[in-house]
Amino acid sequence: MQQLIQQWFALWERGDFLSLPISDDFVHTSPFGTITGKKAYLDLVQNNKDKFLGYTFTLHDAIYGKHHGCVRYTAKQGDSFSLDVSEWYYSKDNLIQKIVAYYHIGDIREERKLKES
Repeated sequence: MQQLIQQWFALWERGDFLSLPISDDFVHTSPFGTITGKKAYLDLVQNNKDKFLGYTFTLHDAIYGKHHGCVRYTAKQGDSFSLDVSEWYYSKDNLIQKIVAYYHIGDIREERKLKES
């Protein structure tokens, strides 16, 4: 699993998203929603290259099992955008079948902010 996840990040850094090791029934879940199917995922990236390509990644922590793994990393695009992410990866037949991504996508609503003492 470690090699598969490392390949995932290397391909993203090169911008070679069409070679990502994902299954035909790939599912990607994030705060933006769920994308089902390899074709749907690659089409979304193709139509939004400015939002998906040009990243560098700094991996902070990782846990690997035989068919799953979790990675915490920082993604940077240019000098002005940075995103801290934790992702779970699940594999089948040496392809990534599912990713569940966790990251913050906006401001905290006023009623959810913590009060200081």
